[in-house]
Amino acid sequence: MNKNTHLLDIQRLKTCFYTFEGTATAVEDVSFFMDEGETVGLVGESGCGKSVTALSVMRLIKNPPGKIVDGQIFFEGSDLLKLSEKKMRSIRGARISMIFQEPMTSLNPVYTIGYQIAEMFMIHKRVGKKEGWNQAVETLRLVQMPSPQKRADEYPHQLSGGMRQRAMIAMAMACNPKILVADEPTTALDVTIQAQILDLMLKLKEDFRAAVLIITHDLGVVAEIAQRIVVMYAGRVVEEGTTRDIFENPTHPYTRGLLRSVPKLGERSRKGRTRLVEIPGMVPSLYELPQGCSFHPRCRHAMDICRQTPPEFVDLEGIHRMRCYLE
Repeated sequence: MNKNTHLLDIQRLKTCFYTFEGTATAVEDVSFFMDEGETVGLVGESGCGKSVTALSVMRLIKNPPGKIVDGQIFFEGSDLLKLSEKKMRSIRGARISMIFQEPMTSLNPVYTIGYQIAEMFMIHKRVGKKEGWNQAVETLRLVQMPSPQKRADEYPHQLSGGMRQRAMIAMAMACNPKILVADEPTTALDVTIQAQILDLMLKLKEDFRAAVLIITHDLGVVAEIAQRIVVMYAGRVVEEGTTRDIFENPTHPYTRGLLRSVPKLGERSRKGRTRLVEIPGMVPSLYELPQGCSFHPRCRHAMDICRQTPPEFVDLEGIHRMRCYLE
């Protein structure tokens, strides 16, 4: 694969955390790409390595205890892992931005929303305080914040959850980034506000031509917004394909299990009250991953080879691929 082909190209990424309990392999051999203007969904259960993958792309893994052990992350042809911290700071927030999972822990409680957004313009666009403030208010208007001039003067605790998420999106989009990383952007919001935030992200993506990496465990969200889906389990990518591939022709047993466990509208009226089909067992500890395929203790199709040797990717049709011995 040519490193200059894609906007973002992650190759064989491995990130570990070294603690008193031992070494936790949070991300192992993760490879996928993103193109300009594309939305990619990164899905899987909590603890599967989705957020660590995003933080690795942003070079925000704190060392110690975390460390990016291996791999390459090409952005516009340059390997982010080889850049100086000064150069990475000029990219982070300006060329690649991130919406973090919980706005109240990401926004500074002692500064107004307007100041925090204006700071993005002052740092990355090198404008003065007044111009930065004016652009901050305009950005709040772009993300459809009610009464943007008034909200700019308020502190995070004075805003509702949906407003805080809009403020985070405003900060992330302030410098027209090429890539927007959204980590669970609709968590803890009610369904009406969730729909508004997703619609807003789609609109901003079209206006700015930004690529979006959306990290979520909500399959309904990725079905709504993503063109491609990358499924992760226990730190590894187990299946990747177009949204249609994943929803209409899921091939990996874990992907099938995820889709079977989602309630379907109208199912109860047709079939009566039935139990959802859950995936048996628990996600393995990252400190003690099983030998062979990490999913084999929970897989009803597991064979002897699954318990001994980790499977490599099998190419299916088009860009659809999976990491499994079943074909």
